[in-house]
Amino acid sequence: MGEIKSGEKTRVLVVGATGYLGKRIVRAFLAEGHVTYVLQRPEIGLDIEKVQLLLSFKKLGARLVEASFSDHQSLVSAVKLVDVVVSTMSGVHFRSHNILVQLKLVEAIKEAGNVKRFLPSEFGMDPSRMGHALPPGRETFDQKMEVRQAIEAAGIPYTYVVGACFAAYFTGNLSQMETLLPPKKEVNIYGDGNVKVVFADEDDIANYTSKTLNDPRTLNKTVYVRPPNNVLTHIELVQIWENLTGNELEKTNITAKDFLSNIEHMEIPQQAGLGHFYHIFYEGCLTDHEVGEDEEASSLYPDVKYKRMDDYLRMFL
Repeated sequence: MGEIKSGEKTRVLVVGATGYLGKRIVRAFLAEGHVTYVLQRPEIGLDIEKVQLLLSFKKLGARLVEASFSDHQSLVSAVKLVDVVVSTMSGVHFRSHNILVQLKLVEAIKEAGNVKRFLPSEFGMDPSRMGHALPPGRETFDQKMEVRQAIEAAGIPYTYVVGACFAAYFTGNLSQMETLLPPKKEVNIYGDGNVKVVFADEDDIANYTSKTLNDPRTLNKTVYVRPPNNVLTHIELVQIWENLTGNELEKTNITAKDFLSNIEHMEIPQQAGLGHFYHIFYEGCLTDHEVGEDEEASSLYPDVKYKRMDDYLRMFL
């Protein structure tokens, strides 16, 4: 499973290409010049949005390859076409939760024997640090670890890209739950609002991922997306918005106890989301550990001009 020769174009297969992050990753790979294959699953049926998205990728130069998770041999054939496999299958409870389906992909990669790098679906909190997480949100981390263990047991070379809050879910709404737009008058602040959090534009996460594929520095490593200008406390994020609008919001500090007080009475997806918010904003799970320059995306790839959160918030003015 040798490294990709420098100067050779990387052939990459994206699984989960029509998903929230997947579609950005496909576009980033094409822009980077990777020979990009996109898995097309027969189960797509009448999902017109997904079909049209696949056709739009084809127009941009992607190659569609048909395979199904219920047909092992079709997966092996798809994997044999490429050097790198990237999975962006959903791991959040309010969308589809498909993390363990990747075990079938691991089996196919193992059998094919030609893949030089596998990037499983990560892109969020580092699951290796989340053994203590609250249920049911913990399931996401446990399952990601199960996939990691299978990858490493099979001796498949890997890169894990982790570490930031997606801006569309956490920045535009000033990290308020149950909305994606900025509040007009009042804002809830988690705890004292001074815990450091990492925010990143999803397109930047896609661009960093694209850079890691054939980088020998990221082989069998975890890469953290932690752009220094986007490491902000909750209060700092709110203040950026207040400075942009010239409008001060009425703030309510929510204690950890109050934040979790109704968790048992919620539906499972809401419970999972609440738990994840708790670990990010009260415990500081994205920033409670040191990350070296050789494992942080923005220092590995300074040519990616990442979007700062003040620029991101200008969209909402």
